Amino acid sequence: MDVKRDTLDIDVLFVGAGPASLSGALHLANLISDHNKRADQPPIEVSIAIIEKGKEVGAHTLSGAVLDPIALKELIPDYEQRQAPLSAPVTNEYLWFLTESRKISAPIIPKPLQNHGNYVISLGQFVKWLASQVEAAGVDIFPEFPGVKLLYEGDRVVGVQTGDKGVDKHGRPKPNYEPGVEIRTKVVVLGEGVRGSLTKEVVSRLGLDRGKNPQVYSVGVKELWEVPAGRLAPGTVIHTMGYPLDSKTFGGSFIYSLSETVLSIGLVIGLSYEDPRMDPHLQLQRLKAHPAIRPLLEGGQLIRYGAKALPEGGYFSIPKLYADGLLIVGDSAGFLNSQRLKGIHLAMKSGMLAAEAIYEAIKQDDFSSNQLARYEHLVAQSWVEKELYKVRNFHQSFHHGLWFGLLNGALQMVTGGRGLIERMAVEPGHKRMKTLVATQQDRGVVTRSQFDGKVTFDKLTDVYYSRTSHIEDQPVHLLVADYEICSTQCAEQYGNPCQYFCPASVYEMVDGEGAKRRLQINASNCVHCKTCDIMDPFGIITWVPPEGGGGPDWQNM
Repeated sequence: MDVKRDTLDIDVLFVGAGPASLSGALHLANLISDHNKRADQPPIEVSIAIIEKGKEVGAHTLSGAVLDPIALKELIPDYEQRQAPLSAPVTNEYLWFLTESRKISAPIIPKPLQNHGNYVISLGQFVKWLASQVEAAGVDIFPEFPGVKLLYEGDRVVGVQTGDKGVDKHGRPKPNYEPGVEIRTKVVVLGEGVRGSLTKEVVSRLGLDRGKNPQVYSVGVKELWEVPAGRLAPGTVIHTMGYPLDSKTFGGSFIYSLSETVLSIGLVIGLSYEDPRMDPHLQLQRLKAHPAIRPLLEGGQLIRYGAKALPEGGYFSIPKLYADGLLIVGDSAGFLNSQRLKGIHLAMKSGMLAAEAIYEAIKQDDFSSNQLARYEHLVAQSWVEKELYKVRNFHQSFHHGLWFGLLNGALQMVTGGRGLIERMAVEPGHKRMKTLVATQQDRGVVTRSQFDGKVTFDKLTDVYYSRTSHIEDQPVHLLVADYEICSTQCAEQYGNPCQYFCPASVYEMVDGEGAKRRLQINASNCVHCKTCDIMDPFGIITWVPPEGGGGPDWQNM
């Protein structure tokens, strides 16, 4: 379709309104404001904007979450006076090892899991508040504008094309058709979250991951509950290991109390498991039925559900962070400490360091790779690199199983992060998935256990509580390169694991012609977790943004 698009010129464009982009935009606006107050410097005028695919800021933001306020204190020192929505300071901490029927409380909380001085928060509420600070500083935020394509001149990034609106499922314009805009800019900052579609493309095109470990991921599946007062004191933090996962599977759970009556419960599973029928949503339901967990939820009400991938490769998986006209921040770059289960503070700081590099580039009027390399230099000098270097081999250790991971993790704490090997190799998680034959399973359809509708729920019920919504008559945003593989090779070898690893029942094998079954995609269920893009054993699923405003609504998650 030959389309004439409007062009919008903006000096600095952040993609994605998460904590990294918002912190970066605010810090840059403050740096420019401070600059213009100085009599010894000529004033500079810079336009800054953020585009966001969700219907509003916070709609697509999900985390546990416990916030380390270190970056917040640097960015907004008077955050308490500005009424930052920090639900509760951490008060009580527990670490449980779960068997099928028992819990064993750890007598001592390991230092990486100690959270006193941190805050239990709703990340959705937090970024919404942060967006208000950003807009007050003069930055424009445009929700419902997904970035669908990077604009290049050679290998130089010169802007972003936003998504079209009003296109039907066959790719034809509807009466309300509105073409996306070409935003031309001096520098694009990609803060689009985990496995961002633009980041994925540019990293591959420019070889920004050359010489790096492949990024590896986990998926977090989370519910928000309203429960009778008195179950857990506000600020209570519980982490668990063991059940419902086996010793070969990386992961654990969290329970955080935001108030007297609201708590979040979630399960994180490494997307490097072997069982092709691993179902993260089902494992969360099994966790909630555990005798130590169920009493916390009984008599309560499920109020929200969501899922999100996490980048857990760590220090050696972070790509080159810059190119001509481009910087990468936050989860898009892989800034997450998987040992501490924290990334918000790292995302915020990475955005702030990107802002400092951009400020210098503005003063030099130079947005080349050589100039923007200052960002990576600033990261290397900051507490971000110090923190991540100390846990550089943490997640890799668990590719050898829980017990080796714990042993080597303990050794890393006394060797400055090294452990047994200075740089542990890792392979993409989906390559570790075993076939049905190797796991001694047949091709029959798996019958799932019953859910009671009070504490445990089926996937479609949980999807309802994600409040996800997509216009039905639009192109499918989950691109499958070869449907024939789904009906033949994947069915024979793996039993179509997309039916299980998707936490939203997007993928469904239905009767087709003859004995073959075909893949049906229920795209309107998608909660944008990116698990399919990561975990498909043949690597033939690509997630791209749907029409702007579509997707989950996680305002309080």
